[in-house]
This record gives sequence, structure tokens and C-alpha cells, in this order.
Amino acid sequence: MAFRDVNARRHIGLQQLSSLALAGRTLLGPMKSCKFIVDESTNQSTLICSAVRLIESLDLTSAAGQLLNETIQAQNKEFRTGISTLLFLVGAWSNAILECLQLNVPVSAIVSVMSEGLNSCCERVQCLQISIHDVNKELCSSSVRPNAFKSKTCQIGCDSLLNPQIFLYFQKDISTPEEVIPRNSCSRQEDDSNFKKRLVSPLASFGSIASLVKPAGEKSTSLISGSGVIASSCNKQKLTHSRYFSALGKSRFSSQQGNFQGYVLGPSADPCECHGLGHLAMALSHGNQTSVKLLQSIVAYQQERAECSGSSQFNIAEIVTCRLPGLPESYSCVSPGFVTLVSPEQATVIKYFEDKPLRILLVDGDLTEQYRHLGFNRPCNVRTILEHPSLLEGQAGDLWLNSMLDILMNFEVNLVLVKGNVCENLMERCIANSILVIGSVTRDVLCAFGEVTSAQSVTYLTQLNASCVGSGAQVELWKACDGRAMDLGELVPVWIKVRGISLLTAMLTTTVASKMQLIEDQFWTLVYRLHHALNDEKVFLGGGAVELLCLSHIQMLAEQPLQPANKNAVKEFHNPWLAASATEYKSVVLQALASGWKQYLSVVMCNTAKATSELEACTSVDRHLKKAAECGSPSAYILQEFRRGDLLGGSSGPFADHGEGLKVYDNVTAKTEAWRRALDLVLLVLQTDAEIITGPKRNQLLNSCVSSEFMFL
Repeated sequence: MAFRDVNARRHIGLQQLSSLALAGRTLLGPMKSCKFIVDESTNQSTLICSAVRLIESLDLTSAAGQLLNETIQAQNKEFRTGISTLLFLVGAWSNAILECLQLNVPVSAIVSVMSEGLNSCCERVQCLQISIHDVNKELCSSSVRPNAFKSKTCQIGCDSLLNPQIFLYFQKDISTPEEVIPRNSCSRQEDDSNFKKRLVSPLASFGSIASLVKPAGEKSTSLISGSGVIASSCNKQKLTHSRYFSALGKSRFSSQQGNFQGYVLGPSADPCECHGLGHLAMALSHGNQTSVKLLQSIVAYQQERAECSGSSQFNIAEIVTCRLPGLPESYSCVSPGFVTLVSPEQATVIKYFEDKPLRILLVDGDLTEQYRHLGFNRPCNVRTILEHPSLLEGQAGDLWLNSMLDILMNFEVNLVLVKGNVCENLMERCIANSILVIGSVTRDVLCAFGEVTSAQSVTYLTQLNASCVGSGAQVELWKACDGRAMDLGELVPVWIKVRGISLLTAMLTTTVASKMQLIEDQFWTLVYRLHHALNDEKVFLGGGAVELLCLSHIQMLAEQPLQPANKNAVKEFHNPWLAASATEYKSVVLQALASGWKQYLSVVMCNTAKATSELEACTSVDRHLKKAAECGSPSAYILQEFRRGDLLGGSSGPFADHGEGLKVYDNVTAKTEAWRRALDLVLLVLQTDAEIITGPKRNQLLNSCVSSEFMFL
């Protein structure tokens, strides 16, 4: 009795997991309800819709919270998607196991049956996997086109903060017909001015809608290229007095005219020319329209480049992002090369570099006097008197500064890209000598510039020689899509370009400062979904199809008649009683496992407004399960409903409002790994709680009749 009392009531870790996971309930599904995270120290707020950002903001002082954080970080590091699913299932399965403990189900039976059940489900859902080739063929041959959003563009811009109205800007006259880049052209040596003329803004492939920028308060007109149709855009008052949704006061534009440096590359007339990857990106976007249009532009450019060079059709290492707070979201675009933010002092150097080829240096480390590479061993026979001498107090610091500056000037270096931090005093001296130094540059960016400039990265400037310095780079101020240079107050965007570089920068803009992190997270999530889909070479049917098949399969296993424990089970548990126990409680534990997926589907349906309550959602799921069982082949039934678009609430995904029947797909490995990680975490905490007894005092347990079952450490 004492054992049962402890077993049923003292699993604090599972209760903590359930409480933590409850906070991410609204982040599940394509229609997420965003949350504001407020930093108490700075009083600044951030808008999030990611479970990773949520966990980073929660109090995780408990052991269970730390394990949950490590699990989520591991999933995010490897896949960058599936985190919300993992977090929700951790909570759902924790509650399910607590109910099993209340029914006195042994821990060993729970662990064994749940693990076997999940493995069985992962094998069963393989029939819902579709190869990328078949998906591309189906999407390109269907009637669905990227302009499915065209008719809803105006409505989206007015009604949704997270889905703004789309504008299209042309470099020159708005009436000039769009020029399409020929797919069979492999010349990468074209002049930059001609290159820009052939490029349009990010959303040209979505119906070629073009909008003129008008002053606030005026109505803007939209021109649909080639059709002569003029449509008025939505004119709705903006919220300007909210402490969260106010435009940044520091955002302003100068009147300097120039060329548009934000592009969407690749053809837009025939979406099928991108071999279906553009369609696949849309199907994996789960309704994230802003990010998918940027990604489709990147895909179009990389595929055109792949045909010329034979490289990979989609290379995630060639994509970087640049945040531009204070600009409307319609300014989001894709720029070839590297765009980053620098201080106004650094930007003053750029006027000396206009239209001049620069000598570039790549530093793979920090550009500071104290920096030492990883693995550096100090001499054992040297006594250190002073570890870090101040650069302002003596000649030692000045000697290092002068030495580094002399090296840069002797090799006539104009541009330095540094992976790590840069010494502020050295930065000031470089600016005074017209040398632009940019820090915190990723390794992928360094590699991209190294390939096209012949520059070789160095760890210390003392290693520099003539062969390490590259050439051919150009730097200029990045200009907005209407051709005006921008001043964002404390930071200035600069554009570093080299002819033939494969690097692409996604310019992420918003007037809502707290929304920037949200936009960047959504963009990278979609990028990694496409990346993993291409690596897996297959995808799952989306819209809840996989979870519904898991439910049907678990229901079938739970209804199977009980069979005596076989010899293999006895050998596995090393105890006939444990083997018999697992067989006896198999149905109960499998139902607990299935409850996690059922709650998952119910919450997704509620979050997407496909059901008014979880009870209604559960009823809909049960109805599908019944029909699948009556069909005789649940997988065939689910596949049929998915193709008809009638799966779970009358649509196959978040695109139902567009009336195009666009299918939704999910990643295979990321989804199944999220399931496994969630269950492994819950079972780990379960077994840990079973070993660590909290609650009853030691003397009470020693005097009980079951004291022999406990071991005190």
C-alpha cells in the first residue's frame, strides 16, 4: 500500500513537465496565437510564436525544466522545426502517464508498452510518406498556382497584423513590362546595372501585383501586370499609439536616389519552371505567406545557378538574414551578396569605396589582442606577470594597435570581415585610415567571399601574406526598393557584393520592433523545412493525416485480445511477473499513448477555428476513426480524405480560405524525432521519479511493511 501511495502521488517531475508544456498550447498548429515576452530588466517586449523562445523565457530552475530545455534545444539545433509538437506531446503524455499511475499501472509496464507502441506507429505511418519527386509532379500538374494568394492579398493586408499587404516595386517606370531572366542563360559575368533591371521585388511571382508607394493617408493603386486591371488597395487606419505596435521614430529616409538593391531572382511567369520546389516550399509553409515568397525567390535563383554550375539546387549555407527594423514589411526582399548593419562612423568610410574594387581580408576569429585560438597551449616555463594589459594605459597596447594597423596598410587592405569580436580602439584607427572592419560575420559568409575573391582566412593578422588577400569586392550603402538610401538611426545597412558570389541576403523588415524576432524565426523555420525535406527526399502528408493514422493503429493494437507473455518477453524483463504485467496493462497504456495524439489533433483544430471546442474536435476525430475502421484500410481512407481536402474540419490545411485546395506536407525525420524525444523525456522523468522518493519521511517508510522495497542512498 505504501508503494502504491508513493507511486501514485509523488511524481513531481511529470507534473512540472505538464505545467511547463501548458504554456505552449496556443503555439501549436499553423494558426499560432503569439505571445508577448517582457524583459523585466529593460522593460522591452518581444513577440514570439516559437516554443524555443518561450522556453528561453520560462523559469527552468527545476531538474525537469532543465531536461525539457535540453531536449528542445537539441531538436531546434538539429531540425529547427517540430519544437511546438515536441513541447505539446511532453505535456500530453505526462498527464496520460500520471493517469496510468493513478490506476496503479507499474512503471516498467508503462515504459515497455509506450516504447513499443511508438516504434510500431513510426513503422505504420511510413505508408503516408511521399517522395519529393512525386510531390513536385503532383503540385506542378495540379491547378494550384502561387497566385492562389492574389485574390486575398488586400484582405490579408488589412485584417491580419502578421500577414501584411504585399507591395511590388519596380526599379524604373511602373508601366515598364516585366523582363524575365532566361533559364538557359548561364552567364554570371553580366554587368550589375543590367542585372538589376531584370529583377523584381519578392512578390512578383504571386500574381505580379505592383503597388506604388504613397504618403500616409492616401490610397494606393495596384497594377496587375499584363492585365490592365486596377484595384484599390486596402486603406485602413494604423494603430500608432500602442506601446507595442508603434512605428519606430528613428526610421527615416533620405532623398538620395539610387538603384534598387532588393531583388527577387528568377522567372515568375511560369511557376512550374522552378521544378516544383517553389510549390513544395508553399506546401511546407503551413500558411506563412511572407516567408514563403522570400524563400521562393531564393529557390529560383539557386536553381538557375545550379543549372549553370552543377551545384546543389538548394544550399542553406548560402542564405543569411538582415534585420531592418522601422521599415514596412513590404520592403522585405532578397539581395544577392551580403547585407549587414554598421555604425554611422563605419558608413562614412564607404563613400571612399564607391565603384572601386576592394582588397578584402577574412579573419577566422576575434580581432583582439587577447584572442587565442582553440587549443592554444601556453608555455609551461613562462611566468605571466599581467594577463590582459589595458590598451589605454601603456605602450604595450599601443604597440599592438600600431602593429596591426601597419600590417593592414602594408597589404593595402580596404575591407576586413571578422568572424568574432573586434577591438574598439583598432576599429577607430581603421576608420581613420579608411579601412572598413565588420565583425560578427558567420563562417558561411567568410567561405562564400573566399570562394569568389580568392581570399584565404587567417586566425591572426601576423599570419597575413599577399596570397591571403582577396580582390574584387565592392561596398555601397544598401538602398530601399524605391531607390532611396536609408538611415535607420543608430545603424546603417551596407551592401557588400562580388561578381559571381552565391550568397543571398533575405532582408527582413517590419515597423513593429517587437515583431522582428518572430519574423526571423518564421523565415528560418520554413527554410529548414525545405532543407530537411530535400535531405529526406520524402515528406509526410500534412493536416493531421499522420497523427490520425497513429490513432487508428493504436486503437487497433489496444483492441487486440490479451495473450500470455511469450518467452521473449520474459527474457527481456528478466522476470515473469513483469512480462505478465506489461501484457495485462497493455490496453490501458496504449490508450494513454493515443490520448497524446488525440489531444494534439483537437488543439490544432481549435487553434485553426475548425472546431469551437475540444469536445467538438474530439467528436470529429472519433468520427474519422470510425470511418477509417469501417473502410478496412485506415491508410487508404486517410489518403483519400487528404486528396479530397476533407480531412479534419473540411480542409487539408491553412490554405483552405484561398479556395485552391493546396495540400500541406510535413517533414518526416523532424516529426518522428520530435515524437521520440518527447516520449524519451517523459519516460526518463517517470523512471527518475520512481527512484527518488519525495514526501513520506524516512522513518515512516522504514516502519512500513514494504520497507524492503526501498533503498536509501
